[in-house]
This record gives sequence, C-alpha cells and structure tokens, in this order.
Amino acid sequence: ASFQRTGAGRCPVRKLHAGSGPRSGRGGRRAGVMVQLYNLHPFGSQQVVPCKQPPELFCCGRDALLVVCAPGACRVEVFAVGRSEVCEPLGAFNTLGRVLRMAYSEAGDYVVTIEEKNKTIFLRAYVNWRCLSTGSSRVCVRMLGHNPHASNPEASKEQMSIIEMPLSDPPLCFSCCPLKGDLLVGCKNKLVLFCLKQLVVSQDLTVLDFERSLILHTQNITPVEVAFCAGYVAITAELEVLILKLEPSEKAGDGTGQRHCESTGPEELANEGALEEADPSQQPDCDDFVVCQQPVELLGEESELCGIPISVESTGLVGENPHFQYILYRRFTPDLSSYVFSFEESRLHSLQLLPMYEMGSSVKAEGRETAKRELLSLFCFFSLPHVGYLYAIGNLVELISTYQYSEKSQQAVLTPQFLHVITSNNLQCFTVRCSAAAARDEDPYIDTTLKACPPAQLDVCTLRMQLFIGLRAISHFKNHVIVLTKADTEDLTEKKKPSRRFLSRKADNQPKVPPESEPGWNLYIVKTASALQLYREMVEYSKINENARTESCIHLLSEAHLLIRTALMDPNVNEMEEKEDLFAAFRESCALLGDCYSRFDTKDFHLTLPYYKMSGLSMAEVLKRVDLTSENEAHKYGKGFIFYLQHVLYEDTNEELSEDMAAKVLQIFYLAEPNQMPHIICSPCTQNVCPKMALEYLEKVEMVVPSVVVTLCKASLALKMGDQDRCQKELDSYAEMIQVCGFIVEPRLLRQQSKGQTSPTKLAVHLRETRPGFLVASILALHENSKMELEEADSYIKMLFTKDGDGVPQLLVDFWEALLVTCFQEDVVQELHFKLASQYIRRLCRKELPDTKPLKTTEDLINSCIHYGLIFPWVSFMMSLAPPSEQNSCEDLSKLQSLLCSPHIDITPILSFLETLPDETISGLSIHILCNTRLGQYETAIDRLLERCPEAVIPYAQHELKDEHQALWWKKLLPELCRRTRYAGDNYPVLLSSLKETLSVLSMELELRDFLNVLPEDGNAAFFLPHLLQCSRRRQVI
Repeated sequence: ASFQRTGAGRCPVRKLHAGSGPRSGRGGRRAGVMVQLYNLHPFGSQQVVPCKQPPELFCCGRDALLVVCAPGACRVEVFAVGRSEVCEPLGAFNTLGRVLRMAYSEAGDYVVTIEEKNKTIFLRAYVNWRCLSTGSSRVCVRMLGHNPHASNPEASKEQMSIIEMPLSDPPLCFSCCPLKGDLLVGCKNKLVLFCLKQLVVSQDLTVLDFERSLILHTQNITPVEVAFCAGYVAITAELEVLILKLEPSEKAGDGTGQRHCESTGPEELANEGALEEADPSQQPDCDDFVVCQQPVELLGEESELCGIPISVESTGLVGENPHFQYILYRRFTPDLSSYVFSFEESRLHSLQLLPMYEMGSSVKAEGRETAKRELLSLFCFFSLPHVGYLYAIGNLVELISTYQYSEKSQQAVLTPQFLHVITSNNLQCFTVRCSAAAARDEDPYIDTTLKACPPAQLDVCTLRMQLFIGLRAISHFKNHVIVLTKADTEDLTEKKKPSRRFLSRKADNQPKVPPESEPGWNLYIVKTASALQLYREMVEYSKINENARTESCIHLLSEAHLLIRTALMDPNVNEMEEKEDLFAAFRESCALLGDCYSRFDTKDFHLTLPYYKMSGLSMAEVLKRVDLTSENEAHKYGKGFIFYLQHVLYEDTNEELSEDMAAKVLQIFYLAEPNQMPHIICSPCTQNVCPKMALEYLEKVEMVVPSVVVTLCKASLALKMGDQDRCQKELDSYAEMIQVCGFIVEPRLLRQQSKGQTSPTKLAVHLRETRPGFLVASILALHENSKMELEEADSYIKMLFTKDGDGVPQLLVDFWEALLVTCFQEDVVQELHFKLASQYIRRLCRKELPDTKPLKTTEDLINSCIHYGLIFPWVSFMMSLAPPSEQNSCEDLSKLQSLLCSPHIDITPILSFLETLPDETISGLSIHILCNTRLGQYETAIDRLLERCPEAVIPYAQHELKDEHQALWWKKLLPELCRRTRYAGDNYPVLLSSLKETLSVLSMELELRDFLNVLPEDGNAAFFLPHLLQCSRRRQVI
C-alpha cells in the first residue's frame, strides 16, 4: 500500500511522538496509560441469540436486539434483551434492500439503514418497526417530508413506515444523535444533517419525519465513520480525526446561505518546521517507499490550521445560517512495526461520542418518574489497532486517557462505566474516567476541603481479559454487551480441546448452543455485573494490598468510587431503593478512601479531609475506624489523619467528643503536633476533656514552645477548675497588647460554639468583671482582623450580660465608641453614628444611667476621634443657662452634642428618634437646634431660640450666620427682633439687648445705604440714630 504526500492545505503543525498525548488542561500532566491488570469479574451471565443463519449486522434498540443475518438477506430479526434468562425471538421485519449498515436511535425509536439494491445505495429509516416485528403486516413507504398519515390516522398506529431519504451521493456512514434523534449522514466530500421532527396528527397519534436542515461541504477528507451528538460532529478518515461544533447563528449572514472557512495553507506554515522537505532531485522513487504524513494534534482554535476547508449550506425552512467552530484535529502515522503492512491493519476505528447527563435529574410525567436528560459533559473516543484515545470535548478540550491494548484490536465500544475492546481472541474491559471529568464540569469547586474526586488523569486499568474465539464485532446496551464470534477452521480445532469456557465460574453455568446453530459462529448477549456487585468485588480485592501501604489500594478504591459515581449519574436509575444503595456505597467508598489517605504516606494525604467529610462519618466514628483498621501502632496516625483532625477541630461543629475520646485527641496531638495543643483544647469538640489533664499537657508544651496562646489557654482552664488566682497569675504574665494578639490567633478563647449558638467563654465573663477595657480592646481587635462581624460582636457583648429586655449595655456602647475611633469605612461609620446617637437619645428620654461606668469621657472622645467634634460655643452657652439638675446629668448629653457638632455625621436616619426627645428643657432644645442647623433650617432655629431661649440667639447667630448665611442677620433676625420688641413682655430686656447687638453687627458689616434700607420704616429715629452714626463713621474711617 502507498500513501500520498501532504496535499495542498494539509501541512502538519506539530510533531508528536507515536502514542503521546497533549498536555492535560485539568491536571497539568499527560493522560495516563494502563499500569494495572486486575482479575475482576465485570461480566456475569451470558445468553446465546438463537439465530438460524450467521449474523452479519446487529444493533440494540432499547430492550430489543436487531440482527441482520446471512449476506444478501433483506430481513431484520428482533430478539428480546434482558427480559428473562432465555433470549426469545420477538419477530422480524423485511427491508427493501440488502442492509450494509444499521443503527438504532433511542430518541424517536427508529432504525436507520444503508441498503443496496440493484447496485444502488439507499438511505432509509424504519419508524414504528415494533408493531411489524410483533405480527402486523401493514407497511407504508414514503419520502421524507410527505405525511400520508393525515388521511387515515387510525391505521398509522399499527403500521411501519419506511422513510426514504434521497441523497445526491451514496451514503458512506451515519450517526444518530442520542439526545434529539437527528441523523448525520457522511458522503464523499460532504455531511448531510437530517433533523427529526414530530408531527402531531391527532391527540393520540404523533408521526415522526425528517427534514434535511444543512449540508457541510468538506474538502481533503472522506468520512469513514461519523458521530453526532448535541451539535458536535466527529469525523474519521483513515488516519485522521476532525471534530466540529455546530451552533445556530443569531442572524443570517449573507443571502447565499453558505459560510466558507478556509484553513491556513502550507505556505503560511512553512516556518513551523513541521515538515522538512528534501530536494526533489534527491527523493527516491515512490514505488519503492511508503510516504507518510507526520503526526499532528491541534486543540481548540489551533485546529483551524488542519487544512480541511468546511462550508455550511443551510437547506432547512428556517432562514438562519448556522455556524461552526473547530474543536479538535488529530492525524496519526500508520503502524509500520509489522513487516507485512496493509491499510486495514492501521486505520482508525470505533469512533464514538459519549454524552453524560446531570446527576439525578428527573421529571414526573403521567404519574410516573422519567429521566430528564440534561447534557453535562461530552466525550469522544477513537482507536487505532493498538492504542485508543479518549478526549473530553465539552467545556474543555483535553486528552483524558490513552489505552494501550495487549494485541491488535478489532472494535471497541465506550460506555460511561467501561471501555470494551475486542481482539481476535479476547474481550478486554478497561476503566474510564468520564465520571471524574463530568463531576468537575458539574461542580468546578469539587477539589476543595469539602469535596473531592479522583483525578480524570488517573491511570486506567484493565479489569478483565476474557478469552473468546474469533471475535468479530461488539455492541453495547445498558448492562449488556453483545459480541459476535466467527471462528476459523483452525480455531474450531483448538476449541474442541479441553479448555476454560467463556465466563465459566461453575461447570453448570456454561451456555448451550442451540441445535439449529451451525458450528463456527455465535452471537452472545453478555450481562455485565451491576455497579454495586463490581464495587464490592473491588473493595474486597483492595484488601489484598491494604497492609502493603502502596498506591495500589488507593488506585483500586478510586476505581470503585468512580464506578459508583458513574452509576449515580445514570438518568435511568429511578428506583429509590437502588439509589439509596448507591448512595450508601458512595459514602462507604469515601470512607475507605479516607482510611487509605489517613494512613498511607502519600503526597495527596490532604484528601483525607474531603473524603471523610463526604462519607458522613462523625469524628468519633473516624477515630474508631482508624483504631480498628490499623494494627501497626507506629503507623496508626499518619499525616492525612492529623491533617483531618486538625481541620475538623478548627471548625465550629456541633459534635462533642466524650471525655475519653477528647483525651485521646489531646494525646495524639501532644505526640504529633504539640504546638497545636491550645487550639485543640479550645475546639468545641473537646469541651468534655478533663481540665486538669489538659493543663498538665499545656505545662509540658510551654516548657518546649512557650507562647501567649498557651498562657491564655492555661488561664481559661484554671477558670474551669475554679482557680481564679491561678487565672489572674497567668493573665499577668504578658502585657495586655500581647494578650490581644493571642486572642486574634485563637478567638475561641473568648467565644465558644455549642449546638450552633455562639456564646462567651468563662474567660470572657471573667474579663468583663475584672478588665472591661481590655475585653473591649480584644473584641475590637477581633473585628478589625475579620474574626468577628459587627452584628456578631453586638450579639456577643449582649450575651455577656444576663439582664432581660432590649436594653443596650454600656460595654456595647464603649465598643461602638472605640470602633468609631479606628474605623474608616464610610458605611460602617454611618451605622455607628446611628447606633450611638439613637442609644444616647433613648437613655436621655428614659432618663437612664449607664449600667457601668463609661470607659471614655466626652473629652477623651473629642481628643481621639474626628467623629466627635468640639461642642459649639452657643451650645455651651445654652447649657450654662440650664438648671443644675441638667448640667450635672450623665455624659450621654455631651457625647450626643459632640457627635452632632461633627461635620461627618448624617443626621437624617436619627430624625425619627428626635421626635421622642422633648424640647421643654434647655438640653433637649440644644439637640433640636443642632439638628435644625445641620439640616440648614436656620430660620427655624432662630424662631425656636427667640421663643424658648432668646439669650442664646446672638451667640448662635455669631457662630452660624456666616458667609452665605450672613444675610439672615438682616433678613430674618433683625425683623424678628424688631417685631418682638414692640410688645412688652418677660423677655423684653433680653430681646432689646439682642436687637442692639444685632444693629451693632449690621452697622459694621453693611454700607450706610444698605443699612438704611434694612431698618424698619416706622422705627424710632432716636433709637437707630447711634447705629447709623456708627456706620457712617466706619465709612469715613475707611
């Protein structure tokens, strides 16, 4: 055989060593190859299909097996699959020609064939074929798009329809989409897509039909096999693989209905160095040599450089133009290791697209639960005679696994659980990694401390190599594998010799060939073991290597875990009892993996934590498992187990260990991680530990690794023992600021978690009584270091006090004041303003005193915090007029006044609280006037002052009526004073004095003409004359 040189536009881009794979996108390493062979039993019982003639083609249709027997026969026999121990014939139906290829589509329940008659190739679909196989003789032949059922819908229910799908070129191959039932047909230089349609004839009748929707015109490639699923198109041709993705466009492009995509030619890639051309004069004669193309692998956007131009022609009724993108291109070199070379021995085969669905998705229809298939991940498999390749082509294009076969393969079939490969005399069963990749597509954050999954690049293994004689073809249906054997003469001679029969665990389980079967060929239905059965066998097998402390045990348990995970992803699993058994096995597998990672010294010891968490085991149960499963005391507690314990004990859980279990945990950490002892003692899980014993451990630790956390933990234990003197002694060992740092490192010294509720510790209660300022500083440090939220801190401080009601303790007010000093976040500052102002007002209204002495005075806050401003002079003047009972009140008033005097506060949120504060007193009036001023209501403030406290109106005006508000002196204050002094009253002297002061200020600020204009027309000239003279003299001086 000879191979042509690289043609135009077919220049390779990258060299790959034979059998090598690309860099993995998920794990960053090359996909694994087979490293292990296990003698497990993935196959169970078997049945012999009672065919009367030698089978040529077969495929599975739900619970039926369709077989085409004898070359040239135009007949399809139907057999039951999985219904009983005996494979029973269900019937048969005739085809219009000799069947060359046949496939079944579960979506639509139709059979599609490529047939030959009179040297002409036809493409046909057989719809409603089940009624004919069960005895009905009605047949309807029609062209696609033609609906003869509309005239006689009742007859259509009991007749088979044969749909002719005309093509301009003979069909070479086809593929049915498992999701929608659409049909992709491969012809020379083009692919034709037929969309499955459901035509509603009546309420009880729905008729299937097809519509030719688009044509993909290809160049430089002739499809040998095609696969189609969810818009993805895979093509193989001799030694090339191309994968495309069809996508509907939002708007139609040009009016021609075609999109042409030209790939880069060889001239543009000449600098890549992928192909070194020799001098033509020095090239040998091609008759003496086989000229091969170099291997190439292109992923994602790079695959556009493959040199295969594609154009899309839309032929459907919809006016939109679909577009496509290149996903993957790979080219191989033929295997020249054999002296006798032929193309048949080297080409690609078994192209397949495998979808995986959302885990456990289902809907209820007509009172029963049915599977709802939502595509999660998509995988592509293809194989050379000695190597198979599995790619993920969904969210990420990557090579997952490479399969090395022990001998030349004939055919392979991929399932979510296994890869079944047939050679001339062996049925091989390999593990697959589809569920591992799909799990990460379903949950991108699966590799965390909460969840884990074996890597998609985990080395694959062979579960079984079952001896068969003369294997020719293989197919798969649910938990059944169908294989066809045709032994040669020499094979039959060998078969007569005593040997182990296929799958013979016991002599009485061997199948019996029916008498009508001729020797030399058989069609077997092999039932695969259930996921639970094979899982249990894997677990038992793993115990062989359990004590060897090797990776083999982890590898096999990972295989078992992925097997159960795959079963849980199967949308056909609907029985609740089966699901519960699978979930129980899933949890058990997680526990077993946790056991391995906890004991074995591996680089992935950290996986102990997520696997134990996924197992649902409590910490006490894990401790018991470790003691039971590990007999070697020296290796009982590995790094993984310590890692698990440390992280769980750091969490706020509701589990409390018994005194004995808690003592055991302390002993483990004292030997393994002594510096973690104070953190372990502070865990809510070890609250039942004996404080005396824990204190002894800490004293030993302090001698080796002294720290402030150890000292604070000793103080806490001393309080539990009732020794306050010992506690005080330990607290005096370090400065308070250093102890604050210790609380930041271990906040659980101040707060404890019990049954989902946070509460203060005994140490916190002790500090509240003895060192409240130090406690507030510690809580503030926890908040600033993101160890405690503001709302959490509020609740925590309230829990330190046992009094009933909604009152706010003074210690919480002290915390707010301290936080306001250090906080710079605007939203938090405004929230603190509201909290403090509302609390000050509440206590002023209720005339309540603080329950404890405030830690800071008003003067301290003014000096240390920009949010507390200097109290305005006019406010101080007003307070000087207040009676002694108001002047000697608590500091809430002065703090509120200082807070309102700050330019940073937004008083709008506290206006509702001001309504409850009376203004009959001078102190209350001062707060209201401050709020009027902050709101810009100067005229209202002046009216209230003239009405209630006229003595303060001039100090108020001198401080507030400046700049843009200065005009209020003559527009508001002067007219009001003139009006009020016309009538004699109790405040007449004060008002008259204020009027004179106002006129004095105006005479210094206004021009003479302006001054005259603002004076009242009916005023006493003698009263205003001195001020006019003063204004005139000021003008002369100027």
